[in-house]
Amino acid sequence: QVQLVDSGGGLVQAGGSLRLSCAASGRIFVINVMGWYRQAPGKQRELVAAISSGGTTNYADSVKGRFTVSRDNAKNTVYLQMNSLKPEDTAVYYCNALVNWSEYWGQGTQVTVSS
Repeated sequence: QVQLVDSGGGLVQAGGSLRLSCAASGRIFVINVMGWYRQAPGKQRELVAAISSGGTTNYADSVKGRFTVSRDNAKNTVYLQMNSLKPEDTAVYYCNALVNWSEYWGQGTQVTVSS
């Protein structure tokens, strides 16, 4: 069984920064794409950023230039550095990964940005 455990959320003022982490554990043979989604109240879950095993990244237009996704393959961990946070970034952030060709989700971590 594979588990994703995400952490690092919290309350921050607009303009501040947070760093999210997500570690995959269990019977892992291969991890392809790892990334982050978010879901704000009353809205659909949306892709924030993703990174392939080779380091190719993809970002939502709303976070380009402010957020950076990275991964440590040796630790099976993906990170999301979030800078210049805005109130509209408030959401539950979920780690997502394709592990052993199956999709897994973290439990979610709340990010709240106050104005």
